[in-house]
Amino acid sequence: MIKTSELTRIFRADEVETTALNKVNIDINEGEFVAVMGPSGCGKSTLLNILGLLDTPSTGDFMFLGENVSGYSERQRAKLRKRNIGFVFQNFNLIDQLTVFENVELPLIYLGLSAKERRTRVETALEQMQISHRKKHYPNQLSGGQQQRVAVARAVVSEPKFILADEPTGNLDSAHGDEVMNLLADLNQNGTTIIMVTHSQRDAEYAQRVIMLFDGQVINEKLTPSKN
Repeated sequence: MIKTSELTRIFRADEVETTALNKVNIDINEGEFVAVMGPSGCGKSTLLNILGLLDTPSTGDFMFLGENVSGYSERQRAKLRKRNIGFVFQNFNLIDQLTVFENVELPLIYLGLSAKERRTRVETALEQMQISHRKKHYPNQLSGGQQQRVAVARAVVSEPKFILADEPTGNLDSAHGDEVMNLLADLNQNGTTIIMVTHSQRDAEYAQRVIMLFDGQVINEKLTPSKN
């Protein structure tokens, strides 16, 4: 599903050059739940942005669903992104002026689906995330755990090929964090591929495989203990 070869990302500002990723080679198969870990500044977010088609590599190849997308334009990447990828962010990234229902519906509007199809999909996603009873509420009327449930519903409503989760429990207490991780695990059990960036060893144990980054390079890959 996803394969990178010698993937490198260099940022340049004035006379300063920073190598965020240095010849990264990873291979993620359909149906996997993979955690990416490493210290702050190791390249996790840069890798996630490239895998999510939000950025492009400086050099190297990125195979996405069988296509080499390394040199794609923003328009080409956006077209692939909105049909294939769901995002879950640490800060939820919900729109305060929209209700829960409207927040989850938004990706479907971008896809051009009919109002009837949108309503059916949103209702299904909210029920799946057990947040239907809050569909008329606004984000600031919800707890952090409830907001992240809405964010997960928004990520899955377009039936993406895979979900990218960036520190999905970073702003939650352990109880609500476990709820969100269980939701992601259930989605994975039902066939959704998940790639998650996390600092949490506890969260990483939900994944089947952990990729360790350090100074922009993959230094280790291992199965989680429960999967050995």
